[in-house]
Amino acid sequence: MGVLVTGATGFIGGRLTPALAGAGYDIRALVRDADGYDPDTSVDVAEGDLLDPASLAGVFDGIDTAYYLVHSMRAGDDFAERDRRAARNFAAAADAAGVDRVIYLGGLGEEGTDLSDHLESRREVEAVLAGAAFDLTTLRAAVVVGAGSASFELVFQLVDRLPVMITPKWVQTPCQPIAVADVIAYLRGVLETPATAGNTYEIGGPDVLSYKSMLERTATLAGQRLLLVPVPVLTPTLSTYWVDLVTDVPRSVAHPLIHGLKHPVVVTDDRIQDLVDVSLTPFDDAAANALRERGVAADE
Repeated sequence: MGVLVTGATGFIGGRLTPALAGAGYDIRALVRDADGYDPDTSVDVAEGDLLDPASLAGVFDGIDTAYYLVHSMRAGDDFAERDRRAARNFAAAADAAGVDRVIYLGGLGEEGTDLSDHLESRREVEAVLAGAAFDLTTLRAAVVVGAGSASFELVFQLVDRLPVMITPKWVQTPCQPIAVADVIAYLRGVLETPATAGNTYEIGGPDVLSYKSMLERTATLAGQRLLLVPVPVLTPTLSTYWVDLVTDVPRSVAHPLIHGLKHPVVVTDDRIQDLVDVSLTPFDDAAANALRERGVAADE
């Protein structure tokens, strides 16, 4: 089976590509700069840019299933427009080549009109892909816990640099984080489960936590003391200012994420568990693994 991974150099794609190659799949990785990419020798590397349709010529040839793991938040405030164009170009090229199936990792959260810009863009990309001829499988996840995750990097840098935090009330918002290893397991699992084609599933770890609890648990694991003081007058917008001052996470990434924190992100449909068997990792174990990978000794 020919499998294409877009976003192969990213946080998820960089882990999924070797996992699939090691499982014996014929993998092609789409990257914008092949010179800066050094995969397993079994991986076929294709150079192209989803924002440039002409560069995609031949990329989808011989591909049965493609993973869409691309987003443009690091590109700046116009990330939604870039994501929209990239998804349209991808869908057109995949349809033209006769790709049977696409697997997309989107965002978990409530339906409705009051979505954060980040989640609204994720849903728009999902709609673009769903309108193509191929069968789309969508996995929706909230905070992915792992070294290199923008969300977890925010959490770690805050507890590492701010022993006392004046926080907005959204720190009490419930969230269902998931370990990056479990996300990879689900992404591979749906590929190997044809019944998941054409469906949307929510994925999350075994723990539903407030952001306050995630901050406190991460601080404990990192050997840090932390005092949180939630106040009702501090809004997510104001919070972005001190996040910019304290962390080095790009504001184009941090701001959309923070504005989305007021919405609960909890799995309400666990059908995926009946189709794909994944032994879910508790938050503390996932965070400890992420800290060790980041070079921080985790207290267990």
